[in-house]
Amino acid sequence: MDKPRLYNKKKLIFILICCIGALFLCCVRVFYIQSYKADFYQAKAYEQQTRDRLIAPKRGSILDRNLQGIAVTQTVGSVSVIHSQIEEPEKTAHILAEKLDLDYESVLNKIKKNVALERIKTKVDKETSDEIRQLNLKGVAVDEDVKRVYPFKSLASQVIGFVGKDNQGIVGLEAKYDEFLKGKQGKILTYTDARGIEIKNSEENRIAPQDGLNLVTSLDVKIQLYAEQTLKKAVELKQAKRGAIIVMNPQNGEIYAMANKPDFDLNEPFVINNEQMKANWGNMTDKEKNNALNQMWRNFSINDTYEPGSTFKVITSAAGLEEKVVTPEQSFNCGGGRTIAGRYIKCWRSPRSHGTESFVQGVQNSCNPVFMDVAQSLGSDKFYDYMIKFGFKEKTGIDLPGEAVGIMHKKEKIGPVELATMSFGQSFQITPLQLLRAISSVINGGELITPHFALKTTDENGNVIQQFNFEKGSRTVSKETSQTMKGILESVVSVGTGNKTYVPGYRIGGKTATSEKLPRRSGKYIASFMSFAPAEDPQVICLVLIDEPQGVYYGGQVAGPVMKELLENILPYIGVEEKLNEQELKKENTADVEVSDYIGMKLNDAKKAVSDLKLNADVIGDGNTVIRQFPVSGEVINQGSKVILYTY
Repeated sequence: MDKPRLYNKKKLIFILICCIGALFLCCVRVFYIQSYKADFYQAKAYEQQTRDRLIAPKRGSILDRNLQGIAVTQTVGSVSVIHSQIEEPEKTAHILAEKLDLDYESVLNKIKKNVALERIKTKVDKETSDEIRQLNLKGVAVDEDVKRVYPFKSLASQVIGFVGKDNQGIVGLEAKYDEFLKGKQGKILTYTDARGIEIKNSEENRIAPQDGLNLVTSLDVKIQLYAEQTLKKAVELKQAKRGAIIVMNPQNGEIYAMANKPDFDLNEPFVINNEQMKANWGNMTDKEKNNALNQMWRNFSINDTYEPGSTFKVITSAAGLEEKVVTPEQSFNCGGGRTIAGRYIKCWRSPRSHGTESFVQGVQNSCNPVFMDVAQSLGSDKFYDYMIKFGFKEKTGIDLPGEAVGIMHKKEKIGPVELATMSFGQSFQITPLQLLRAISSVINGGELITPHFALKTTDENGNVIQQFNFEKGSRTVSKETSQTMKGILESVVSVGTGNKTYVPGYRIGGKTATSEKLPRRSGKYIASFMSFAPAEDPQVICLVLIDEPQGVYYGGQVAGPVMKELLENILPYIGVEEKLNEQELKKENTADVEVSDYIGMKLNDAKKAVSDLKLNADVIGDGNTVIRQFPVSGEVINQGSKVILYTY
């Protein structure tokens, strides 16, 4: 027998080494899988051998400050079919279609779909889901599900927001605090064979869901209702485009109410609130529909900017007093306007004038030339610095998504004309909440606060899980300036342009505004009123905005009565004590009179008729005939009250 050749020996040795190497690699691989990947492959095997049905967790409730539910979760059912277990598809489809009020063909197609698990309908009411469960239909699974419900429907709709089909927050507080509210899904695990058919007599494993936390907010349902009812009435009466009211604590930034009109039903957030648009809905493109819905969901108070007008004079006043370029007693002269860099800028009272007046009287009269003079004394650099200090170039930090920020001139672009118009709230834009935050610092001692809704999260037993803290910002003005401004703004309501908000027994501060919308001379205005109470120690600050009121559009006449009605409801509710002074006590005993109709009368005749009723006439305009009046004919007011006669 021939000996193996050396070449063959080497070949055998090489093959042997390769086999040993391969065996070694297999051992290493087995060791790696057993030691390092055991959990991974065990989970894979478990997934392959089981079918899981998800259990939705109970989403945490959103509560007002008194723990009243404003967004709650109800337990409902979810109906699914397991294709491999269905024995009578047509019969099953008929039953499910009838019970769930669905199309038979649609249900049958889902049943015949060759997938492991197919959802037929979610958010099924408990009574119906229990009926289906008791039928014991082969291949039909009825699992727990949850449904978000908003008991007050449209209350604070743009603030609270809503959830989608997957129970995830989409807008508002639902979106902002979704991670706290949503909870964690659970599972029902069923053992199956290789074909996906459930193994008989096998146990079901249930991994319980983790419910979400409740969110306790600063909202007060009663104050929100007061705000919304008052606002709705005003928007409808003035046939306005929209309106907004914010009610906040100026000391800590807690928001008690944020109302927007028009609003929408949170239980049906995809149903448009515009009747004309609703009628044309079928002809609109998807993009147009999305734009319409996004517009409906917008929160005017934080998502949109506007020119604040005369309410901004509070900021100019505070800056002037803080820098000591003006004193309360300082004298000014209003000739109906000022010529700035060759451009004549009118006072709102032009062609009439306020004449000689003190600074305090200038604030009471809302006289534009006074504020132009104060801004000029400050200078553009210092004025701009105060705009920054009061937070107009930054977001307020409110805990809602989509907040806008002010639109301002660049510092180097502020010339004499820009400075003059900025002094009384024109040629820049801010959000309503930015304005309210800034004015809060003027009246709370000089501290910027962070407006917010969230107070804390709690579990189902009411135990506090997390407390939310919102920091205060930098100081804007001194306590001395703050104290002076509170007194001046109180006089605006007691004797100045804000008298329509005067409520007997309460010391109230405020400021009116009438902002002309862009483009100028469009005939469109925003009437607004800012007010706080009690003036000596403000516990609440409010802002009312009526966008594009028809007819009379002045802030004092349009937004003033709205603010008065709001405060008459809010102040007693929050515990501000009524204290009638001697003059108010006398007025309480004054007779009521019914206002007559003066429209069409000659001015002198109208003034005499007003005087005969022991009322005071205030004339606006230079005409000889009354074309409009406030209050309107038939309204009952106290003797000694004012009747405004419009003659232009």
